[in-house]
Amino acid sequence: MKQKSDQVEGKDDIILAGKGLCKGFPGVWEHLILDHIDIDVKAGEIHALLGENGAGKTVIANCLSGFYTLSEGQIYVKGKPVTLKSPRDGIRHGIGMVHQELALVKPFTVAQNIALGLPTSDLSFPLPEVENRVRQLSENYRLYIDPLARVEDLSAGEQQRAEIIKVLYHDPEILILDEPTSLISTDAEHLFEALNSMATMGYGILFITHKIEEALEIGDRVTILRLGKSMGTRETAKTDKTELVKLMFGEHTPVQLERKPVKSNNIVLDVKNLEALAADEEPALQGVSFSIREGEILGFAGISGNGQSELAEVITGMRRATKGQVIIHGKDYTNHAPREIIRAGVAHIPEKRRAMGVIEPMTAAENVVLKDIRVPPFSKGSFLNKSQITRHTKEIVSRFGALVSDLWKSQTRILSGGNIQRLILGRETWRMPRCLVAVYPTQGLDAKAIDHTWELFMRLREEGSSILLVSEDLDEIMALSDRIAVMSKGRIVGIFEGGEAKREQIGLMIATGASKA
Repeated sequence: MKQKSDQVEGKDDIILAGKGLCKGFPGVWEHLILDHIDIDVKAGEIHALLGENGAGKTVIANCLSGFYTLSEGQIYVKGKPVTLKSPRDGIRHGIGMVHQELALVKPFTVAQNIALGLPTSDLSFPLPEVENRVRQLSENYRLYIDPLARVEDLSAGEQQRAEIIKVLYHDPEILILDEPTSLISTDAEHLFEALNSMATMGYGILFITHKIEEALEIGDRVTILRLGKSMGTRETAKTDKTELVKLMFGEHTPVQLERKPVKSNNIVLDVKNLEALAADEEPALQGVSFSIREGEILGFAGISGNGQSELAEVITGMRRATKGQVIIHGKDYTNHAPREIIRAGVAHIPEKRRAMGVIEPMTAAENVVLKDIRVPPFSKGSFLNKSQITRHTKEIVSRFGALVSDLWKSQTRILSGGNIQRLILGRETWRMPRCLVAVYPTQGLDAKAIDHTWELFMRLREEGSSILLVSEDLDEIMALSDRIAVMSKGRIVGIFEGGEAKREQIGLMIATGASKA
């Protein structure tokens, strides 16, 4: 539980404020993304900004840190009006932002990425100094990262830690974090400890989240957004989950899942003694073997960076296996091209949704039919059936609650991460795939969208789809999985029947890497 920092001198001093904040995107959006929002952050407090996907949370963060310019309104730092035209202006005023979506140069090391943001006059960068400082920050905040590691070799969770360290390097007085636990959920308590420590020292922190429990745990105050409008601000000590749910969604009834026994013994996906290397040529998978039956969900639990991502990439043809087999419906597809694996009926919800899940300059409609563009009913010969594509995309946008203003004009890059995830979910599941490889499928989604996704997976399961589910959310793994595999250091250290799995035992195995007794 958060330790309140009331002892901080000047805690009631407002260090960052936005008054009447408005933001629209002319020519793309037909309404204001932010509609006259007032918000402030006090020195020594953690102010949680809570809302579902598309509520405007990230847009507020981008405006307050200089990534977006306001359409209307005024920003104040320590009571003085400021104009932020760029992120550098934000840094100059002591504002640092940790983005939910990764903003790192992938071929560079962690230290090189940080050095790029340092002011120099001769293009020389003090890399040894940067490397030492990264190690120090990494140790202090227990956000362990190797400063010499190349970003492209890191898991998404490790890249998120690098993003946090990159911002902390500049010693900001005001720290804005956009969904910082989306990829490090199992390490959230370590991050919370660091943030509480910073608040005690007088930092002002704006913590953006769609998770009500997080807002209550970490925040001194919480402001709730719904569709670009403020629903009010509450002291977390004087509110509760029930009130916040109503402010955030209106009424929300949690999903009730019904599970019937797996009907079939037919093996859809059979993985035998699989081995693969990470990008740094170190072993990523070591002797991984398992099978998934028709209509079964096999959940993979574990901290990111232990081989789950590489496993999904090998199965879907995105990474080469050095040993072993991937057998789909009795046929060996080891090291086949992704297109062949797609044709075999394997759908893929990737970990890195912007880098691997969509083509950002393309429109929502184009991305929704990306894998089906050459086949009826979306094309005939070399001609696209635009009306059919539009009808199909509208159906997916409606069913998954994605906020897209123009299917053929809005580039996917301007959508929030949660809305991109909705489009990917729709694209990969509408054909009821024979096998679905789903990596962090509810990452960045709000409670209603998570419920919808869980219901969808159970419906797919009932229709006979086999699902390989990778998640760091143990609640999700235990709610959905017929069997649970725990991965550590590229190996499966235990497999449990879902009904027999004990949360404490699985959590201990995840934390220690110990094998199942």
